[in-house]
Amino acid sequence: MVRFENTKTAYKLKTDQELRKAYLLFRLFSKQLLVRFGGKLVLFLLRLRIPIKGILKNTVYQQFCAGATENDSMELVDLLSDLNVKSYMHYAAEGQRTDKGMDASLNHVLETLSHSSANSALPFAVFKATAFGSTHLFKKKSAEIPLDKEESAAWARVLDRIRRCCEYAKSKGIRLLIDAEESWLQKAIDEIALDMMRQYNRGEQAFIFNTFQMYRKDRLAYLENLLEIAQKEKFQLGIKLVRGAYMEKENLRAVEKGYPSPICVSKQATDANFNAALKLILENLNRCELFLGSHSEESASKVVKWMEDQKMPPNHPKIWFSQLYGMADHISFNLAAKGYQVIKYLPYGPVKEVIPYLIRRAEENTSVGGQSPRELSLIKNELKRRRKAKFQKQK
Repeated sequence: MVRFENTKTAYKLKTDQELRKAYLLFRLFSKQLLVRFGGKLVLFLLRLRIPIKGILKNTVYQQFCAGATENDSMELVDLLSDLNVKSYMHYAAEGQRTDKGMDASLNHVLETLSHSSANSALPFAVFKATAFGSTHLFKKKSAEIPLDKEESAAWARVLDRIRRCCEYAKSKGIRLLIDAEESWLQKAIDEIALDMMRQYNRGEQAFIFNTFQMYRKDRLAYLENLLEIAQKEKFQLGIKLVRGAYMEKENLRAVEKGYPSPICVSKQATDANFNAALKLILENLNRCELFLGSHSEESASKVVKWMEDQKMPPNHPKIWFSQLYGMADHISFNLAAKGYQVIKYLPYGPVKEVIPYLIRRAEENTSVGGQSPRELSLIKNELKRRRKAKFQKQK
């Protein structure tokens, strides 16, 4: 089995200064009120054009982002590749509202796919469907509300942008992840993802992956139904399996609108949902490809044990382990050191543009089951190990 406590392997790329800075950040992230109001304050100060971008760039941005541009990020891609860790890059600017902005998002994805096709360290790319169309349209389509003439034309442009990405990905041999979004937008995204998988996942390999947020009560049943469809129609399911990223927003909206929350009632229920989905996928690898997007050591260990029990090689082509850049390095690098297929998500973009993404990362770490306590413990252990090693060397 893989030992995730090996901090020497986990933080091989981090200097002492970078580790101390990371320790401070995760300490701050453990303060829920500070993160909640701090995020709002950052957005407010940026709107007032207060010069705080330098502070952000040297702290939270440096921890979680690869660079301002794709080219800036390539040095990190190469460093990770040397340690058997692949990457997938994403221009993390969000909230496009005009056709010009949506076309710009399309060009970013196409450029990333082109860049990835020339580099074996970049086997995946990713997009958010709402980068190609307004949330208003996705909301109406998900609620099965008819679109007017102008909206129908706009929706056709959304579908064209997504189809162009999927077709280009298949032509370049790059797997393409479609991000999950809020439940009131997701039905339309699911339908698009299914159509794209039907079209481009013929044969033995999946090129198009949909994302399943297993903190939703309905996702296991949906996955079971989707597997039946894939088996009947003989196409591959690309499945990015995650727990979820919009819990507070989902629960708050359910209260405001007066409907039952789609979110599982507890972390234990989410974990049960997640584990059942994981078991289903692993038992149907002839029809599925798994992209495990998890910072849970327990989840990674389950897959590793299953692979060992089945006498599967660590680099099995249908199983990927993924973590965000700047988080869960103890999982990523220890798995990679044992030969497993590991991939890091590398967001990039100008500081101001990626702030919404960075605020979500901070909020994610404040939850009860968040990453901060574990990260703090491991970083502390590694700094202690390094001090001890330096002392022994000087003796």
